[in-house]
Amino acid sequence: MSETPATSHLGALFCCVLLCLPKGTVQGPHEKRILNDLLKNYNVLERPVANESEPLVVSFGLTLQQIIDVDEKNQLLITNVWLNLEWNDVNLRWNASEYGGVQDLRIPPKNIWKPDVLMYNSADEKFDSTYPTNVVLKNNGSCLYVPPGIFKSTCKIDITWFPFDDQECKMKFGSWTYDGWQLDLILPSDEGDASNFIPNGEWTLLGIPGKRNELSYACCPQPYIDITYSVRIRRRTLYYLHNLVLPGILISTMVLLAFTLPPDSGEKLTLGVTILLSLTVFLNMVAESMPTTSDAVPLIGTYFNCIMFMVASSVVSTVLILNYHHRSGETHEMAPWVRSVFLQWMPWLLRMSRPGEKITRKNIIMNNKMKELELKERSSKSLLANVLDMDDDYRGGLAPGPLTLAANSANYTRLPPGQSVDDLAAPGCLAGCARELQLILRELRTVTDRLRQDDEEAVVTSDWKFAAMVVDRLCLIVFTLFTVVATVAVLLSAPHIIVP
Repeated sequence: MSETPATSHLGALFCCVLLCLPKGTVQGPHEKRILNDLLKNYNVLERPVANESEPLVVSFGLTLQQIIDVDEKNQLLITNVWLNLEWNDVNLRWNASEYGGVQDLRIPPKNIWKPDVLMYNSADEKFDSTYPTNVVLKNNGSCLYVPPGIFKSTCKIDITWFPFDDQECKMKFGSWTYDGWQLDLILPSDEGDASNFIPNGEWTLLGIPGKRNELSYACCPQPYIDITYSVRIRRRTLYYLHNLVLPGILISTMVLLAFTLPPDSGEKLTLGVTILLSLTVFLNMVAESMPTTSDAVPLIGTYFNCIMFMVASSVVSTVLILNYHHRSGETHEMAPWVRSVFLQWMPWLLRMSRPGEKITRKNIIMNNKMKELELKERSSKSLLANVLDMDDDYRGGLAPGPLTLAANSANYTRLPPGQSVDDLAAPGCLAGCARELQLILRELRTVTDRLRQDDEEAVVTSDWKFAAMVVDRLCLIVFTLFTVVATVAVLLSAPHIIVP
């Protein structure tokens, strides 16, 4: 078969291309030769140091990627972290010029020695939750190992200022078997790397300071080195202000409305009990979101306890107010201290008064003196004068007659012994006339007593209702001040209020 001119030209062009390619561009055999030469007699159990009396220096860093969760109930911190370990292996060095210019390799960590650095306060089921990525090996023996992992570490949660709290969770790393004389951990910087940190919806990252510690344990006399990073975070409060604090303030404000309703409306006690039941249901929902621990009482828990106490006290106060309002002179007699406190001094302090009456300190003192004089005067009057509310000298203005004699007959203390009204009556007056006058006087006394009793009962009933108004106004002022003071005290005692 003869070649065509086109086929001969293509073959010549292919040969020219092959001749023009540079020599030594294929690198695969060089890496293979490096691995064979380095790992032929390599022992993964050997600590790679030139002098065994000196420790192997390992640089340990940490990169925080994300705060996944802070479990207050179990006191755990779950984070996405990259570890950064760097050391020098004297057994893994080569001359790059002898191996085609190859300067670095990627080797699985199981094939070479690596430090057994673990997190001491791990709460993971596997304890070590890192993913074994390849180790970047350079020709000068430098090894870079960056294993990522989801770390679950123990963290002492302080909920004293919840939800305005800051937390500091420690992550302690160190060699599990090598002491400080064999493996020395150093910090590349005083702070962990947070340049690629993904913001969390509940927590704000404040910093990741690191510290190198040298400790001696009871098991071993040699010192052990550890690197402890402190993850400092602050809770974002906007959610809790909107869903916990603000509803609590609104509920406590609604309690004050119960003291503005008139007692005759019939809804005064119903409103207080309804708010108390609503607050109980709300507190059950709040308890589910609060940390379950007995180490401390959260600040928000203290606030809601104050609100619960205030609502319960308002219901008790409402019962007392309704009790006072529905009292009357027939069933209750007002004690002197109640009259003095709730009808005189307390209205004067609260600037309250009845229609057409102005209560001042001078009027209170004058009324008390007038009542004392009235009691003394009543005690000195005769029985008939007290009954008819007349002076003792009313007899001087009356002419002698049956009425005068009958009136005198009511005052038995003034009749001589052994005498009766019939003896004092005029000679022409019959004995039956005296008895009729006696009956008329008795009826007048009964009617007068009844009218006076009705008037006194109406006054006492009015006094009880006014006392109820005074207690109502006093409770409104006291509970308003309590609500304002409790809310301001809780907000001002918090380390910070708003962290969006």
